[in-house]
Amino acid sequence: MEKIYRVFVYGTLRKHESNHYLIKEARCVSSQSWTNGILYDTGDGYPGMAKSTRKRVYGEVYEVDAQQLEQLDALEDYKGEGQDNLYERKIQMAHTDFGAVEAYVYVYASPIYALEEITFGDWKCHQHLHQNELLYFAYGSCMDDERFKRDRVKHQFERVVGCGKVKNFSVAYTLKAHDGGRADLIESDEQVEGKVYRISSETLTYLYRREGVNDQIYRPTFIDVTIDEKTYKNVLTFLVVDKVKETAPPEHYATEILRGAKGFVSDSYYKKLVDDLYHKFGMKQI
Repeated sequence: MEKIYRVFVYGTLRKHESNHYLIKEARCVSSQSWTNGILYDTGDGYPGMAKSTRKRVYGEVYEVDAQQLEQLDALEDYKGEGQDNLYERKIQMAHTDFGAVEAYVYVYASPIYALEEITFGDWKCHQHLHQNELLYFAYGSCMDDERFKRDRVKHQFERVVGCGKVKNFSVAYTLKAHDGGRADLIESDEQVEGKVYRISSETLTYLYRREGVNDQIYRPTFIDVTIDEKTYKNVLTFLVVDKVKETAPPEHYATEILRGAKGFVSDSYYKKLVDDLYHKFGMKQI
């Protein structure tokens, strides 16, 4: 039986990035995972990761065979332990929604003190957040516009592109706030629907504040979203940083989600949102 190796990738090997073709046929174990480290911009069109026990680097986990691993070693200029390598290949824990797994990680071997640290520890954020306009996928309370009106930012969310569908995720209430749970996306074999907005870069300030990004409550990330059979790559959304066991959301928050979803997502998906609130937490339709 052919030996399989898990590899955590965080830069140009990620989906839709320039070197992803090397692992395109490999099985993706997790598209939203993290490992401990600090990510830096080398200035040469790719990032380098340094060791850290305090910070996180976000990426994807794949299962590769021996031939694919050799190709990755060549790309990362890894010649073997104790050699003059550009990257060292190390084993460390990668954390996924399915649990923690051991995986190979390519750690930058050169000094990093003069390099720019990458915000959020995410190469995709570093690549895409600077754009003047972004597509933003809302799956929770941001589907509803009542708080936009109250916060006087409704004009920033008027360009609704359509109902987006995201494969291999489901909604879970993994953030515990003072009054109950808040919505998150976790990897699964299901599908999530939500509202896709076209936003300008100035809207990020509002979303960062609302999602508690600077307090590391939610983090920005990029996913693929399908609208009317057309797939849009690298669409912005926000995921919970430190996920915990699901907690029932407060009634006002559940109301916002259902109010924003009703008449916009499919009837079957709306029913699923309602049924999940009942079966998980005993909450009846609001």
